[in-house]
Amino acid sequence: MSTFSLDPGADQLAVRDWLHGFAADVMRPAAAEWDEREETPWPVIQEAAKLGIYSLDFYAQQYFDPSGVGIPIAMEELFWGDAGIGLSIVGTTLAAVAVLANGTDEQIGTWAPQMFGTPDDVKVAAFCSSEPDAGSDVSALRTRAVYDEAADEWVLNGTKTWATNGGIAAVHVVVATVDPALGARGQASFVVPPGTAGLSQGQKFKKHGIRASHTAEVVLDSVRVPGHCLLGGKEKLDERLARAREGTRSGKGRNAAMATFEASRPAVGAQAIGIARAAYEVALDYAKTRVQFGRPIIDNQGVAFQLADMKTRIDAARLLVWRASWMAANNQPFTAAEGSMSKLYAGETAKWVTAQAMQILGGNGFTREYPVERMHRDSAIYSIFEGTSEIQRLVIARAISGMPIR
Repeated sequence: MSTFSLDPGADQLAVRDWLHGFAADVMRPAAAEWDEREETPWPVIQEAAKLGIYSLDFYAQQYFDPSGVGIPIAMEELFWGDAGIGLSIVGTTLAAVAVLANGTDEQIGTWAPQMFGTPDDVKVAAFCSSEPDAGSDVSALRTRAVYDEAADEWVLNGTKTWATNGGIAAVHVVVATVDPALGARGQASFVVPPGTAGLSQGQKFKKHGIRASHTAEVVLDSVRVPGHCLLGGKEKLDERLARAREGTRSGKGRNAAMATFEASRPAVGAQAIGIARAAYEVALDYAKTRVQFGRPIIDNQGVAFQLADMKTRIDAARLLVWRASWMAANNQPFTAAEGSMSKLYAGETAKWVTAQAMQILGGNGFTREYPVERMHRDSAIYSIFEGTSEIQRLVIARAISGMPIR
């Protein structure tokens, strides 16, 4: 087990500096344009792929770093560059994590590389869990998966929503209900391979923030996938369903969507920290150079104290994220929902810090001449997706109390 350390080490610092350079030189100059266009920034993703940033090997190397902080460092730097473009670059990893969390070694080896493609032929992947009537309540999923034993195929029907890369992805990972009577414990995850008939893109959403990231509905109309596309395999699923029907619970019987979100929450918290840090740096620089009444505005305690609080909250959020990431990497149980703590606090911090940054910039902060208004718009999603702040508090409250709080 790796010892918890606040010193990332030379290798991780080198990766941080490399990503920071890409974020500063490639992402930031393109950020405003792709935010306005509300389109997937394929040229930026391809540039990331050519450099090795958008690749299975890079994310696997960070994911399996025993210190646990490889992924948080990468996420923070990319989202310091820009959240919309950042999510376009890392959105595929949520589907990859779903395969890593629920799939067999053979499935991981088969599907994970196809999610990224090659530098000359870049692909993206989508994780499809939420539905129009089932967001926070994953037990209410209506998308059905029915096994056709004669053909050894699963037939999927339903509509997914809020899917990052939904419809434009080469590979879709879909959470569906196999046994409705079991609620969340009757669900499983399925890979829908490229070009599968019956899968189509529904509505593409026009969003308040993270506009460079494609978000859409995914419609599944009698989609047939081979039996080997059930993540984990049918034998494992049948055993899990049997235990659920007997009324027993086990760690291996966790809901497929929740297994993915548990693994990804600290990483999402790191994204929020990147946004907050970017806004703080703009505000700090502005406060030191903006002169009012004959002196820089940072000379006023009101502004200086705002910046002190912003920096303090950012650093506190990072510590929570690093702790949870280290715990996950070293198989330490989240007995107090430490993963949810990190995402909750980091997400709320990003919203608060970006709002303070706009206030420090005054009227300029409200214009698109400065990036903080975009950062504020981007930050808003971090108290909503990957589990709302209210859901995170519910998870934490249940963990610390042992009570079935509703």
